[in-house]
Amino acid sequence: MQRSPGVLTSSFLIGLASLVGASSLQIGPAAAQSSLFKLAAASSAAVGGSTSVPYGWLDFCHRRPKECKVPALPATSVRLTAQNMSILKRVNQKANRSIKPVSNYDHWGTTMDHWDYPTDGKGDCKIYALYKRKLLLEAGFPRQALLMTVVRDLHNEGHTILTVKTDKGDLVLDNLVDEIRPWNATGYYFLKRQSQQNPNTWVSINQRGGTAKRLSPSS
Repeated sequence: MQRSPGVLTSSFLIGLASLVGASSLQIGPAAAQSSLFKLAAASSAAVGGSTSVPYGWLDFCHRRPKECKVPALPATSVRLTAQNMSILKRVNQKANRSIKPVSNYDHWGTTMDHWDYPTDGKGDCKIYALYKRKLLLEAGFPRQALLMTVVRDLHNEGHTILTVKTDKGDLVLDNLVDEIRPWNATGYYFLKRQSQQNPNTWVSINQRGGTAKRLSPSS
């Protein structure tokens, strides 16, 4: 039975609390509601046609075929309730604090992109984004709303983040910032991301994500 993207059952929430250590990352309803208010200006990035698939994703699929041999599904978004926003913040902070940052070359000894889960507790931006996607899938969020995304960061360097499609716009989970931000508050140049229908199809974006800004004094 397909689970509604806007409603997460209590069993999923209990499992997530255990998974991400909610006791050490408490985010109350008031904070979640405040975050929702600040995200009122979020929008959805316009996407173009199909584009090249990153080598790292192809290699990831070759090593973990069960992750990628999935059926096409209708596009859907997450209903951005205070509860769902709280889960997004906990997952983002959990991943950002539990993975030791290390460059792709220092980690794997190659300049070729290596995408994977944090099996040894360290990695670069792709490892963070994949781990967040995994945690949110396990929490009951729909696959079609969790999109690996390639951008140019504020230093014009390649960077990978996780885009979450919501009914309030596109939100970004980023290993460089604990705060959940709208895509158009990052200042990043968005290049491409996964299609909502099929994670093995990538679509072009080629848009600047507004101006970098923080939405609150602290994450």
